[in-house]
Amino acid sequence: MESQQNSDTSLQPLKARGRPFEPGQSGNPSGRPKGARNRATLAVEALLDDEAEALTRKVIELALAGNIAAIRLCFERLLPPRRDRGVVFDLPKIESAADALAASGAVLESCAAGNLSPSEAADVMELIKTQLRAIELRQIESGMAAHERSQAALERSQKEKQP
Repeated sequence: MESQQNSDTSLQPLKARGRPFEPGQSGNPSGRPKGARNRATLAVEALLDDEAEALTRKVIELALAGNIAAIRLCFERLLPPRRDRGVVFDLPKIESAADALAASGAVLESCAAGNLSPSEAADVMELIKTQLRAIELRQIESGMAAHERSQAALERSQKEKQP
């Protein structure tokens, strides 16, 4: 009897444990639909929808009473984390490499005076560097165009000289 069971199991293909599907295949090939939301999240939102105003009022009352967690919650909702702020200082117009040099000097002066933080100054310097690259590319492009024009003129003059 035992020998019969061994022969039966040897005929069956072995499945890898923990990997029931072929690579690139799954039990649901189409996957979860886009925009589908978790059932638990939907249930909690449905419960809170009816009481949102009362809960908000209670959190505000607790914050006004001095509850630090409630105060933090209110501020997190009222004042989102600050990302970038506008930087105001005099920056000369940049149309050449010399202008970029003057602009980077102005950034360094503003940083030294405390008007710009070092990270803000670094961000502005990156903008200046990008502008300088654009100027250099424009100069290269105009130089190539001039070279192509002179080459075309040279070829025309050589063709005219040939009998």
